[in-house]
Amino acid sequence: MTNQFWSPIVQRLKPYQAGEQPDFADMVKLNTNEHPYGPSPKVLEALHAAIGDQLRLYPDPDSSRLRAALSNYFSLPSDHFFIGNGSDEVLAHVFNGLLNHPQPLLFPDITYSFYKTYTSLYGIDYKTIPLNSAFQINLSDYQQSSGAIIFANPNAPTGVYLPLDHLSGYLDDHPDVLVVVDEAYIDFGGQSAIALVHKYPNLLVVHTFSKSRALAGLRVGYAVGQPHLIRALERIKNSFNSYPLDRLAQVAAEAALLDQTWFSNVTAKIIADRDALARSMSQLGFDVLPSAANFIFVRHQHANAARIAESLRQQHVFVRHFNQERVLEWLRITVGQPAQHQRLLQVLQTFL
Repeated sequence: MTNQFWSPIVQRLKPYQAGEQPDFADMVKLNTNEHPYGPSPKVLEALHAAIGDQLRLYPDPDSSRLRAALSNYFSLPSDHFFIGNGSDEVLAHVFNGLLNHPQPLLFPDITYSFYKTYTSLYGIDYKTIPLNSAFQINLSDYQQSSGAIIFANPNAPTGVYLPLDHLSGYLDDHPDVLVVVDEAYIDFGGQSAIALVHKYPNLLVVHTFSKSRALAGLRVGYAVGQPHLIRALERIKNSFNSYPLDRLAQVAAEAALLDQTWFSNVTAKIIADRDALARSMSQLGFDVLPSAANFIFVRHQHANAARIAESLRQQHVFVRHFNQERVLEWLRITVGQPAQHQRLLQVLQTFL
């Protein structure tokens, strides 16, 4: 078959490249920022109870129980929440419904690479704004003509966090610019911009259950903003897929949100393990950026990043190397379990 039947959109697309999903019995998989532990036991109990005859029925298209749980958790009205099939789908609707304007969309040059894919898919004009030399977002660089801005906070793949007062200052000065903050990793460090949603009608915050809630396999994401923004996303959703979240995903997400004890304990452990891993990497001669995420971003002072990644891969230890300008010598390493860190460090020590 040839590509003569492809539409012009498909012809020009450069699809997002997800992290490698290897399958080795002895592998140490630290390349896709997955949670190192299983979900809350209460999630598994809720899933077991939900498996039955009711699966023949369509799920609630509005995820009403989950929205109510989020409303209670964040002390915001339920009409401030939009639920989607993972934060990637939520972001897709955000790009299509809220970020497509005559003026260019602004986002960092080093950030979640799906952003460029969405601009291509939806024909959105955009401009990238360079991070500074410390890989920090400087919002003063965004004080230029734009249709909207979007950035990840903590940023990916760097893990660097932008303090909330920087964001509120920008929102005060630019009330007519929509600001989307992608907070996939916020639970591992920093304060969420959801605290500002009630004050700013031009702010939308996107979250996921994949990272800190350990539900990457069920695909649950949501956006938080004032109702006029949520209604726009609902219009897009109901013109695309009225039932984005299945029954099991809704049940699991609600149970995960309600088990605050498990969440607090496990998240604290991941943060402590992240900091310990960062110290060990520094002792091996790596530069380590300050991380507020469930991964670290590192560069060795005397060894090539691509060679390090390949050497690790040969030992079935998987980390993420980005073939991208400015970060060619950097590696992103997911925080795993301590035994996985020990294996990683042993292989690195041998290589170095």
